[in-house]
Amino acid sequence: MSQDIVSDALNQIMNAKRVEKKELIIRQSSKFLINLLEIMKKYHHINYKLTEDGLKIEILKLNKCMAIKPRYYVQTDEIEKYLRRFLPSRNFGTMIISTSKGLLTQDEAKEKNIGGSLIAYFY
Repeated sequence: MSQDIVSDALNQIMNAKRVEKKELIIRQSSKFLINLLEIMKKYHHINYKLTEDGLKIEILKLNKCMAIKPRYYVQTDEIEKYLRRFLPSRNFGTMIISTSKGLLTQDEAKEKNIGGSLIAYFY
């Protein structure tokens, strides 16, 4: 385990998916990770519940989720360049951006005209 809780959690989710597990428990969590998982839950890729053992995550329909390292800082007009780099096609997938208004998807960040740090992507 490294210092990056978000990257570790997304790697654990992908490892569970590769061995065809439907559920896993993540022991380390933070508010930042829970906000990211909430966005993934909103798009019906996962379902999670906070238990005394940790975060219990159920994988619903998820192809890939990865943390973006290094955390690139982007302005609104540069978002499209990184969408082409990380997502498989134009309208497929979601990128999470950490802004001064909290965690936003790429569409919300463009709509509000806010840049920020790229955190993760999933589809």
